Amino acid sequence: MDPAPRTPPDSLARLAAVARAAAHRPGAPCHCASAQIGVLADRDDGTVVRHGSLVAKAHAPGTDPEAHRARLALAAHPDVHGVLLPPVPLPPGGAAGAGALDGRPVTVWPYGPPVDPEDPDAAPWEEAARLLARLHRTPPPPGLAARLPGMRAPLKVTLAVDRMRRTAPGHPAAATVLRAWRTVPDAGADTTGRRLLCHGDFHLGQLVRAPRPVGAPAGECPWRLIDVDDLGLGDPAWDLARPAAWFAAGILPPEVWTRFLGAYEAADGPAVGADPWARLDVPARSLTVQTAALALAKSAAERRPLDEVEEVMIDTCARIAAA
Repeated sequence: MDPAPRTPPDSLARLAAVARAAAHRPGAPCHCASAQIGVLADRDDGTVVRHGSLVAKAHAPGTDPEAHRARLALAAHPDVHGVLLPPVPLPPGGAAGAGALDGRPVTVWPYGPPVDPEDPDAAPWEEAARLLARLHRTPPPPGLAARLPGMRAPLKVTLAVDRMRRTAPGHPAAATVLRAWRTVPDAGADTTGRRLLCHGDFHLGQLVRAPRPVGAPAGECPWRLIDVDDLGLGDPAWDLARPAAWFAAGILPPEVWTRFLGAYEAADGPAVGADPWARLDVPARSLTVQTAALALAKSAAERRPLDEVEEVMIDTCARIAAA
């Protein structure tokens, strides 16, 4: 059974020191409200600590250094300004180990309010679609194209299935998920040969409101994509796969899916053609399997039954396997 990921308290304190050093000039007092300071996430794929207007992130253990540097350089590149939230330079020498935490790379980013999970009707599906279309249409910047790795979406499906096999092999639904997995050609690998910029792990949690530039008129701040850990080159259909899978499972209402896909197509997104499902079928089936596999792994680790949404994904795997 996988233990719940927890960063040691001393490591969290060092990451918090990086965030504070980045947020304030050396020696400057801190007047940030207590609600603006604290741990935002502590998972196996990253630990995030907020201090005021900035967050510091310790990326996953085992992160490939060269791939990470290329992804970070892309997020900072002017060609994707307006799409990806750009990183903030690390504080100069003031915080010990600012560039790494227990061997994990550390980065600093502006804090942006995320999508409100309690207000699904206000979810920015059209804005997300337009951001993805812009990212997919942007040519890989010269000098970075040769350095950028493949986006990690197909690999994440395989990792989820492996995790399920390791942590929940005796779960009654595991065989259903594996049968659905066996229907996916080439185990979900990206075999299209397309080499476009892709986010690699798109969902609404990867959207935040960007900080308003100094002097900009009042109004709603624009949405930006965050999280570079799976960014790279590949088939952009994988970035549409999660909402497509949710639509196919009946979780995402048809009208929301139509708005999302329509906004993507209106923005000249290249992921789909005249028949969207000709390109979305394999990625969507793969994301269904990934979601179901992670649901079994997490429910086993937490010793709890599947929730309603997780049960829906298992049922969808059963339909895939029977087709």
